[in-house]
Amino acid sequence: MAKQRQALSEINVTPFVDVMLVLLIIFMVTAPLLQQGIDINLPQASGKELSPTERIVITIKKDGTIYVDKTKATLQSLKVTLAKARNKEVFLKADTNVPYGSVVAVMGELREIGIEKLGMVTEPKARIK
Repeated sequence: MAKQRQALSEINVTPFVDVMLVLLIIFMVTAPLLQQGIDINLPQASGKELSPTERIVITIKKDGTIYVDKTKATLQSLKVTLAKARNKEVFLKADTNVPYGSVVAVMGELREIGIEKLGMVTEPKARIK
């Protein structure tokens, strides 16, 4: 009498686990790289987080350099850059050490362009209890 062979119905999960661990390592390495932007020291304030919608971020570094969505700009070139942004949300990020006059100059330029709503970006305040 010959033995009948039965089909092996077990699934080998070892390759699946290996692939998942490799993907986990890749995502852990690349996640911090996605958060990079222009390095500034934001002031702290309390408030709720804003919804992620289509928006334009204007950044003023400590040395007074202005960026529009990571693209370097000047105060005079804001009109050309933001001419089509009247219906978009515009947020202003300024370093804590930027002179108040520079921030007001950018805000005045945005008002002349026709942007009525301007959000100010801050770091959340640390709550120690």
